[in-house]
Amino acid sequence: MPTTTRAAVVESGGAPFTLSDIVLDEPGPREALVRMAAAGLCHTDLGVAGGGLPFPLPGVLGHEGAGVVEAVGSAVTGVAPGDHVLLSFTSCGDCRNCRGGHPAYCATWLPLNLLGGSRADGTSTISRDGEPLGGHFFGQSSFAERALADERSLVKVDPDVPLESIAPLGCGVQTGVGAVWNVLKPETGGTVVVLGAGAVGLSAVMAAALSPATRIVAVDRVAERLSLATELGATHTVDTSGTDLAPALAEITGGQGADGVVETTGNVGVLRQGVDALAARGTLVVVGAPPFGTEVALDVNGLLGGKRIVGLTLGDSETQSMIPALVRLVKDGRLPLHRLISTYPFGDIDRAVQDMRSGKTIKPVLTF
Repeated sequence: MPTTTRAAVVESGGAPFTLSDIVLDEPGPREALVRMAAAGLCHTDLGVAGGGLPFPLPGVLGHEGAGVVEAVGSAVTGVAPGDHVLLSFTSCGDCRNCRGGHPAYCATWLPLNLLGGSRADGTSTISRDGEPLGGHFFGQSSFAERALADERSLVKVDPDVPLESIAPLGCGVQTGVGAVWNVLKPETGGTVVVLGAGAVGLSAVMAAALSPATRIVAVDRVAERLSLATELGATHTVDTSGTDLAPALAEITGGQGADGVVETTGNVGVLRQGVDALAARGTLVVVGAPPFGTEVALDVNGLLGGKRIVGLTLGDSETQSMIPALVRLVKDGRLPLHRLISTYPFGDIDRAVQDMRSGKTIKPVLTF
């Protein structure tokens, strides 16, 4: 049967989140109804709410959910009522990239997760007063007390780990960690530079600290975040509010350049500096997303030393293996994610948004 629940609805681009009663469709064969316990707030949510992406509004966003399964569709086999689950992105499961263990590059990723606002067959998962709303965001739309989620969005997790402590694993954290583990794969004695010390960047710092890299450089303009980066494993920091990045990195690396760079800011000027700072055969991972159509100028001859520039979505993670591993690291205290999190009651979502935009909070997590 359909389920009535309360959700944070964005009425139009640039409008605030407003709490409203909505109706969830009954679970389809490959869907589950999840009672939300927590949901992380991500810059992608803010970008869509601000009208920066053509997601259909009014709609319900949220893509870092965590909760407890209440009901499942007839063909669901991976989870059962009562299971604790983390909600991440969805994928088709059948295309070449999905079958090859790279579901973040699913052939239908954009319409299924970011732009479509409905199931793959075009039917709506959410309505209000009989009218369909934009939903199915990342296969979940978790800014609600209950969410209708694709089975491929769900990852069963250890019930002993508090859900509010791991909700950000669904997007931001696995993106930063995956940039280091799945793409850079630091070698012994390597140098990793992380441009931007927000939630994704600090996750990359923590991942690098669990790798054989011996120099981990965090770069930001906010001294407090650089101090936190040091506590999380950075061996060096560069405060670009008063220091030029290029000579600072040259000094830290002895003029050799960085083996790996993670660019999280979405600033093309910073991206260009990161490319220029690479060592021969070094790799820069592009994580930060500027507006669609943004271009960056590069010195082509500067790339001929074997430099690589790699775009990244969601850490190139296979969620069924990646997320349980991250949950275990959080549980064991080896991935101190709690240092990034500030919790807010669901009804205070607008305060969480403002604190995130102002930089007061690194990773807001809504609790239900």
